[in-house]
Parts: sequence; C-alpha cells; structure tokens
Amino acid sequence: MGKEKKAYMVTGGAGFIGNHLCRKLVGNGYKVICVDSLITGQIESVGDLLDNPGFTFVEEDVREAGLNAISVDGVFHLAAICGVPRVEQQPLQIILNILEGTSRILAWAAEKKVRVLFVSSSEIYGNPQVHPQSERYWGYTNPVGPRSPYVEAKRAGEALCRAYRIEKGLEVSVARLFNVYGPGFREDDPRVIPRFIQAALAGEPLNLYGTGEATRSFCYVDDIIQGLVSLMDSGFSDPVNLGYPEETEIRELAKIILRITDSQSDINCLPTICEDPLRRLPDISKAKELLKWEPKTTLEVGLRKTIEWIVKKRAGRFVGYR
Repeated sequence: MGKEKKAYMVTGGAGFIGNHLCRKLVGNGYKVICVDSLITGQIESVGDLLDNPGFTFVEEDVREAGLNAISVDGVFHLAAICGVPRVEQQPLQIILNILEGTSRILAWAAEKKVRVLFVSSSEIYGNPQVHPQSERYWGYTNPVGPRSPYVEAKRAGEALCRAYRIEKGLEVSVARLFNVYGPGFREDDPRVIPRFIQAALAGEPLNLYGTGEATRSFCYVDDIIQGLVSLMDSGFSDPVNLGYPEETEIRELAKIILRITDSQSDINCLPTICEDPLRRLPDISKAKELLKWEPKTTLEVGLRKTIEWIVKKRAGRFVGYR
C-alpha cells in the first residue's frame, strides 16, 4: 500500500483470516474498523489490538451495523459463516448471512463511493471438471446440494459485485481463496488442518473422509494477506485466484502432520461426506501477472509454524492472539 494513511473496514475481522488482515493493516499504520458478530470470530483473536488507537472493534452483524457513521477508504468484506458442519446444519443462516451482508455492504459502499474487496472462495468451482482451475472456469456445482448454501451464496456475491460495478460504478475486486491455514485457528475449527493437528497432538485418530486421495491446495495465511492487500491496491475488478499452486492429497497431509508432531496417531478412513470435491488446485497466473504475487511459504514450513503456535497456546504461553 502507499504512504498515505488510509482507513479500512474489515468485516469478519475477528475471524481466522480477518484477524491477520487487521493486524497487517494496523501494523502498516492504517486505521482499521473491525466489524464482527462473533458468531464464528473470537474477540481474543484481536485482543492485542484493542488498546491500539488505530483499531476500533464493532461487535455487530454487518446486516445491522450502523454503517452510515463509518468513514473509510475501502472495505475488505470477509464476513461469512463457513465450515461443512454448519453448512449442513444451518443452511438458511449460512446463505442469508452472506447474501444479505454482501448486498448491504455493496449498497452502502456504492453510495459512499468506497472501494470494496469481496472475499470469495474456491468453493465456487464446485467439483471441478477442469484442472487446475483458472478464473475463466465457471465451475461445476450442485445448486441444491448439501454444500450449496455457502457455494451459491459466494457465487451470487460475485454476481452482485459485477452488478454494482456496472450499474452503480462501484470499484470492487473479488478474491477467490483456496484453503487458507496458519496460526490463529479456533480450537473447534472444523477445517482439515486444525482438526488433524489437534488430533495428532492429542494422540487421537486422524479421520479422513473417503480414501484420502482427494487433493487440496493449502496456502499459508501470511501469503494470503499479502495477496489481499495487493489486490485492494490494484484497482483490478475481475476475480483473482489466491492460493498455493501445488496440490496435496489429504492422506499425505495427515502423514506430514503426524511426522512433524511425532505423533503415533492412526489414520482412519470414514465415508465421504457432503459431495466433497475430488481435486482442487488454483491457476494463479493472473495474480502473478497483475499483482506480482505468489505464495512464498511451503506447506512444510507453514505447518511447522502452525503446529508451534498451537503447542504454545496449549501451554498457556499466549495472552490473546500472541
């Protein structure tokens, strides 16, 4: 970002990715207004920022927050409820939270002429028939399937961004994130990396869904944050993939975590759940060309940092986030 001291709103800023983004922006000298309902976020995630004069925390749902009193130069819109168990158990809450929240943020931003970065997901590609997935690929999704509340809400969010850009002249970018991991997970986070690490450290079985041959691309959170900041600065409007350009089988991921933690836990295979995509891998050519961005943290290094953070947190060596 430039030298001028701008102000940014981060919706979902107390969530896993959001708290890292808030910390990065504040560290760069920008004013940050974090808006989070704390449905899945945690106030302790931004605990070290609460006394910083450049940081303001607002505990509100973006659908109800008093946005007219907020003056910022840009909005990073991350607010969303995610996680496969929640998508299956609370589909209406999932889809309305994303659709209504995104619609309100975009309408407000268009009126105030505030730039928006909408954080979308690789989930919009569904169970892809094209590999790797570039931004030109439209996806292969089931609009009424078990994953549809989150998937279709993110797809609709991207369509809303385009509509506001065309009709209202809104400056808006879209980031499609592929599996992000790193320090700062909730202890009960259902995503695969924190779930595997917690099980390995506890000596419990690592449960795979299916044969473990499905692949994902895992990108360390610090790299993703740099990508988001660069995309906000770019002025580019079309969707951009942000992710690690290598795929890893879930069974191999489990083995790496067992090796790093020196755990003797077993690996169990359970029935496949929730129309789980077989392969997922980003084509990041656009990000490399337009943003001069590509991730620098290997999976091995990122997992070691994440595991070290979890071990220290369990030992009570952190107050708040750090």
